[in-house]
Amino acid sequence: MSIKQLYQYSQGKRNLVILLLLVSAFSFSCKKDTTITSSSAKLSFSQTSVLFDTVFTTLGSTVQAFLVRNTHNQPITISSVYLAGNYTSPFKINIDGVPGTTFSNITVPANDSIFVFVTCTINPTNKNNPIVIEDSLMFTTNGNVQSVYLEAWGQDANFFKPNVFPPTGPAYCVIPCSSTWDSTKPYVIYGYALVNTGCTLTIKPGTKIYMHNNGVLWVNTGATLNVNGVAGHPVIFQGDRLEPAYQTVPGQWGEILLSPGSINNTITWAVIKNGTNGIECDTVGNSSPTLTIDHTIIKSMSNFGLLGQGTYITGNDLLIEDCQFYSLCLNIGGKYRFNQCTFTNYWSYAKRQTSLLYINNYYNDINNNVQSRDMDSATFYNCIIWGSSSEEVDLGQGGTGKFNYYFGNCDIETQRSIVAGVNYNNFCLQVDPGFLGTSEPPNDNYRVSNSSVMGQGTNIYGSYLLDLDNTTRKYPSTMGAYEN
Repeated sequence: MSIKQLYQYSQGKRNLVILLLLVSAFSFSCKKDTTITSSSAKLSFSQTSVLFDTVFTTLGSTVQAFLVRNTHNQPITISSVYLAGNYTSPFKINIDGVPGTTFSNITVPANDSIFVFVTCTINPTNKNNPIVIEDSLMFTTNGNVQSVYLEAWGQDANFFKPNVFPPTGPAYCVIPCSSTWDSTKPYVIYGYALVNTGCTLTIKPGTKIYMHNNGVLWVNTGATLNVNGVAGHPVIFQGDRLEPAYQTVPGQWGEILLSPGSINNTITWAVIKNGTNGIECDTVGNSSPTLTIDHTIIKSMSNFGLLGQGTYITGNDLLIEDCQFYSLCLNIGGKYRFNQCTFTNYWSYAKRQTSLLYINNYYNDINNNVQSRDMDSATFYNCIIWGSSSEEVDLGQGGTGKFNYYFGNCDIETQRSIVAGVNYNNFCLQVDPGFLGTSEPPNDNYRVSNSSVMGQGTNIYGSYLLDLDNTTRKYPSTMGAYEN
């Protein structure tokens, strides 16, 4: 055989070997990609049940998701997926972006997974107590039937939705005059719910008010809000998402807005949480306090806890905590008195840029000119003002108006020198109160451990007999809202 013939023979043999290797690889690849059909091949799930906490009738839930996994080295085909409740089910399903109630022939690649998204909307039931809604999402694969259990707690509620749409300003609905809300069913507010001029809204113990996104309880000029909670049965204001993940998330709703000229508003034994502003109280309505508030917790606000705007507020046994800006903002003058309160701030969502307390007696108009507003008085007795910043008191004095403030028997986190006299008394402290738990809301605990703030409160400013735990206070008392 010539050299040329030998070369051609070797090249032909080489090409044959390459061809056989390619065929072999192709055959192996086809075998690997063949859908597995053995009855022993089952699906795996990231969770076997999906639970929705209380879902209000007609108001959809948030979306929950889980993974369906194929743990095998070959693709697997899910022949059917369906809700056992079929079209009557309150649950809605979306698989990898495709909505529906039944699905068929879904292929899951080898060692891969697909997402299943679930929501729930419950029809009105006219039942006052929560009801359990159950269903199952069924998966049939290679003759195997597997399921994921679905459960939701549903409750009927009183809904307030806008029905007045002015050309300017927010859309709102009007709450019937002289209304009384009780704890029979919760109340859900969309948009603005207005207590109109000359009307009073009274809220009884244990009532729960859930605010939809940007929802506002709006008390108009000449109107009055009376929140009448009692110890053990506070009135609760919060967002309408009740899943555990939302329990401490701020900014879920708007605020309680006490408009300029609203009168004789009272709030006692309430919890106000997870909004934008807890309470905004604007200007004076008559010679009485525009707002009298006691035994109330305001927490987790994306702006302010309690915002006073040139108004008249008295507050006793309050806890105002964890707001992005000021926990207590006393703006453009007014008259304020707080007794046995704890004002604190351990905002954990980002670095806080402000102190927790702001006292101010002016504003800048549209031409940037200073306009004075008298701070007639801002007095704090037996209070704790302490947080995560080294300076928690911002005194915004400007213009020519009065700027009167006074701390009596208080524990204050400030870098200012505290000298007994016009603004402080001899018993003001600058010591860490030793809060028992501030790291992870809602496990925050603002009872104190430092004995220095115990026995330092005095009744010369008035006696406040029950603390925020409904414990009888003994004087000399512990500073702040808790007697310990």
